[in-house]
Amino acid sequence: MNIKITGSGSYIPTQTVTNLDFAKHEFLNEDGSPFPYPNEVVAEKFLEITGIQERRYVTDNLLASDIASIAAKKAIEDAKIDPETLDYIIFAHNFGNVKQGAIQTDILPSLASRVKHDLKIKNPKCVAYDILFGCPGWVEGVIQAQAYIKAGMAKKCLVIGAETLSRVVDIHDRDSMIYSDGAGATIIEATDEEGGILSHESATFAHDEAYYLYFGNSFNTSHDPDVRYIKMYGRKIYEFALSNVPKAMKECLDKSGIDISEVKKVLIHQANEKMDEAIIHRFFKQYKQTPPEGIMPMSIHELGNSSVATVPTLYDLLVKGKIENQQLHKGDVVIFASVGAGMNINAFVYKM
Repeated sequence: MNIKITGSGSYIPTQTVTNLDFAKHEFLNEDGSPFPYPNEVVAEKFLEITGIQERRYVTDNLLASDIASIAAKKAIEDAKIDPETLDYIIFAHNFGNVKQGAIQTDILPSLASRVKHDLKIKNPKCVAYDILFGCPGWVEGVIQAQAYIKAGMAKKCLVIGAETLSRVVDIHDRDSMIYSDGAGATIIEATDEEGGILSHESATFAHDEAYYLYFGNSFNTSHDPDVRYIKMYGRKIYEFALSNVPKAMKECLDKSGIDISEVKKVLIHQANEKMDEAIIHRFFKQYKQTPPEGIMPMSIHELGNSSVATVPTLYDLLVKGKIENQQLHKGDVVIFASVGAGMNINAFVYKM
């Protein structure tokens, strides 16, 4: 028995927000003082570092659970399965449903239960639950689904990553330009086909690193101090990721028994193009090699960082032939990897 992704789906929000759309924002320092550069310079430096030219936001009427349901329906259709045969729905997110203009998240009932309701699944033995694991949430959901299947507790699982980060950003913080919205979903299934998940790694670094990403006040000191926004220590995250993600990827690959020369693609969480490129170079350097051209498909330029949705969306676009000059073929070895709030790191090696 092997455990494979048998179907995938994604939802790309319809509102495109370019870097120029931030021109009217009043960016401030953490202490509330005016930012020393004009917004044109901020946008230029931002693009140079992150590679993000634009990002997608959901329309006012949509919630994280809504776009998750859309992606889930596509994945179910792609896998050609009856949703009543699902044993688990695992929904990775970090902020729940945040209505446009609201200051409170809604996670009652869980977003996974809402998706199950939207899918009209009657089977009570289809267990639906949410996981909070930072940006690596979807990867962790896949690892959990694999564990259930290996243990004989499941045959089919739906794993979703969805987020509407546009509703938890501080418009006075230039880091708000990184974040976007989106949803990706996959069916994880026991199959007799060759390939599937070969190995995995997960870790939580919380001794010194737990609060590198956190919920904090607006940089505009006149704003309500009880309203919080996503905040991060970017330099610390960058250094942490470069030190730890390549090691985790190497441990995962070594555990799989696959040689580095067989790896065709690395699908890594995309928050910063320069950081991802550095991670890939450090990963290959551990094997005294340089990364082959095209090893890392990118979606960050147009889609930004949609947190848990980034990796499953990237995979779906790739297998559907929607990323220019990038393809996956049967038998290809792919490494999935992610890093994010917690601080959490994970990876799995997968054979198509």
